[in-house]
Amino acid sequence: MHFDLADLRIFVHVAEARSLTAGASRAHLSTAAVSGRIKTLEQQLDSRLFYRSAQGVELTPAGERLLRHARLILRQVERVKSDFSAYADGASGHLRIFANTTAVIEFMPEVLAEFLATRPGVTVDLQERMTSDIIRGVLDGTADMGVLGIMVGMEVPPRLRSLPFSRDRLVLATPWEHPLATRESVTFEDALDFPHVGLHEGSTLFHFLQVKALELGLPLPVRIQVFGFESACRMIEAGVGVGIIPESCALRYQASMKLQVRHLGDAWAYRERTLLIRDEGVLPGCAQELLDTILSGEMGPLGAPPAPLS
Repeated sequence: MHFDLADLRIFVHVAEARSLTAGASRAHLSTAAVSGRIKTLEQQLDSRLFYRSAQGVELTPAGERLLRHARLILRQVERVKSDFSAYADGASGHLRIFANTTAVIEFMPEVLAEFLATRPGVTVDLQERMTSDIIRGVLDGTADMGVLGIMVGMEVPPRLRSLPFSRDRLVLATPWEHPLATRESVTFEDALDFPHVGLHEGSTLFHFLQVKALELGLPLPVRIQVFGFESACRMIEAGVGVGIIPESCALRYQASMKLQVRHLGDAWAYRERTLLIRDEGVLPGCAQELLDTILSGEMGPLGAPPAPLS
């Protein structure tokens, strides 16, 4: 048997109205069309569903039984629609986001806190990953979206869509009294002459700086590694070493710590904060809402120059 939900709804309309004409009116169909659908349903069930008379129609015992089943089926269908409409409109759902260190530590906590405050049915799994893992995760569907910094010259696979939402750059943070603090122009190679305060081994930024140092044929002189930019800045303030960190957090911590902050002259120091999603398919409702929230400008205007150093 192959039941058509539309036929079941028509059957219920006719049964409740006790009339083909009235049932057809409820279903917004012609009486002839409804009569044909009922006959088809009777043929499929090999059972007579209605007694027909000049006064209207009456359910047969088989019709009474089908009416009970039809109401249960249609009610369950409505429950399924209701449950999944919550996912479609973003009210419920689960998101897995792969993000680089800066995103996980710096701005995603605030974005997600505000986003989740009005969506109690949404849960998020935010994982710090290396750039290559972020790209691979979004490509194979392990993650719904990725958040990372796109450096100058970096290419995104064609199957992914990149959506830049703000700009940042890497800067050099030094103790208040430091030889590099007096220079107007500083490069990453200059900084490699001094011990560094770095992030933990699994961070995207630490891995990126290791690669850049190797490209110069020099080691990254790490003196200490920490979890988080605040800890890094405290170590830098204490004179343990210098550090390469995002400008946004350098300026924030500079307001309460004795830090000197200098631009890096390297082209790769400029980055576009970018969302990555798969180019094909439709995002879950809650994922689309989060994407819209981030792209709305709450993170700062897209393409705006980095804030000036004080």
